[in-house]
Amino acid sequence: MIVGVPKELKTHEYRVGLTPTSVREVSSHGHQVIVETGAGAGIGAADPAYEKAGARIVKDVFPEAELIVKVKEPQPEERRKLHEKHVLFTYLHLAPDPAQVRDLAASGAICIAYETVTKPGGGLPLLAPMSEVAGRMAVQVGASCLEKARGGMGILLGGVPGVPPAKITILGAGVAGGNAARLAVGSGARVYALDRSLEVLRGIELEFGARVVTVYSSRDAVEQHVLSADLVIGAVLVAGAAAPRLVSRQMVKAMKTGAVVVDIAIDQGGCFETSRPTTHADPTYVIDDVVHYCVTNMPGAVPRTSTYALNNATLPFVLALANKGWKQALADDPHLRNGLNVARGKVTHPEVAAAVNAPYFPAEEAILK
Repeated sequence: MIVGVPKELKTHEYRVGLTPTSVREVSSHGHQVIVETGAGAGIGAADPAYEKAGARIVKDVFPEAELIVKVKEPQPEERRKLHEKHVLFTYLHLAPDPAQVRDLAASGAICIAYETVTKPGGGLPLLAPMSEVAGRMAVQVGASCLEKARGGMGILLGGVPGVPPAKITILGAGVAGGNAARLAVGSGARVYALDRSLEVLRGIELEFGARVVTVYSSRDAVEQHVLSADLVIGAVLVAGAAAPRLVSRQMVKAMKTGAVVVDIAIDQGGCFETSRPTTHADPTYVIDDVVHYCVTNMPGAVPRTSTYALNNATLPFVLALANKGWKQALADDPHLRNGLNVARGKVTHPEVAAAVNAPYFPAEEAILK
């Protein structure tokens, strides 16, 4: 199979679909790998490193490639290059993006999303590495946004002797929220984690003890802990679906002046009613004196860490798709099959179909076509 790795086009996105190490593994299985020139520059992997690993450097991978391995959702100019021969393997986050769904369906391509691939026993193994990065980054960027020069109220997360620390409220205590808690505890802030899963809350308590206060998430609890917080991190997730809007515009208006919200869930539409996507070039905006950080590709700011973490998780699936072909790979692995979002013009994930109001076509039937 010809595996193509394009250069990412999203603003300030420096990650790359395959590292030279991964290219060497794919090549060792007898596949051709073509890499767009400069694709790995953001992680310090120049073209010669890819050539040494067995790749061929080209100006455009789309005309030749059969399997396209990316990081972020294809941009409009990339979607215009997709055809029926392509299998696209990347993050898609389709629920809040009906225009992308329409373009992918029109292309006829097979589109497999990292974020809905599952694993035995539950969990999202290809989303987890970036959730870990984004969760830890959320505390860093939140601390920066709380500085007065950036529009925040001008407080230090950990305080100092004689001055109390900041309060951080984390909405959603899964992978992203748990990693946010880990850094938040290290900052010395007072940390509150809200979730509706008692099992998840027990896990947080077992790991952090009294350093994180766990709270069962209800409307009253969300309102109480959002309004009293200095930094609110939104980390809720429903696989494939739009994120639930837990914090209303009225609630944001009632928050402290100079408070900060970091919406990790923005890829799936965001969990604050006032959230809208931003970029690393222009990451924040202010509504009702509350600073909003809603960058849709947060891990792109630390591309070396995040690319290698992502490749550790995606490489086995890339090899399965290349070695077996998409139909056999999905037939053999129900967890990879859960990643199929769009196939031959049909929406094949129930949550995506519901979010964009499209007919749902079971992935099992798509494999048989």
